[in-house]
Amino acid sequence: MNHERAIHRLRERRKFRVRKRFRGNAERPRLSVFRSHKHIYAQVIDDQIHKTLVSASTCESGSSYGGNVAAASAVGKTIAERSLKAGIKQVCFDRGPFKYHGRVAAVAEAAREAGLSL
Repeated sequence: MNHERAIHRLRERRKFRVRKRFRGNAERPRLSVFRSHKHIYAQVIDDQIHKTLVSASTCESGSSYGGNVAAASAVGKTIAERSLKAGIKQVCFDRGPFKYHGRVAAVAEAAREAGLSL
C-alpha cells in the first residue's frame, strides 16, 4: 500500500472518531481547527444548516508564515472575538485528526481567554 494513502486513511479515521461524539447546532456550533505546515485555520460551523458562521486564519493577516504557536494564539483570539460579535458564546471544540497539542491547543486556550466557552 502507498504510504501517503495509509497516512490519509488513518487521519480520516481519527477525524470521524472525534466528530461522531458531537454535532454542531444552533445553540452550540462546532469550532473546527485545521493546521497545515504554513498556516492554521479555524471555523465555527452549524452542522444542522451546513453553514460556516465565523472563520479566521493566519492567511488573513498577510504574513507569509503562520505555522507557530504565536500565530495560532492570534487566530484563537480573532475567532473568539468574531464569535462573540456574532452572538455565539459556547462552541464544541473539534480538533479533527490532530492531537490537542501545540498549535491546536494554542487556538483553544486563546479562544477561552478571549471569552469563548469551549
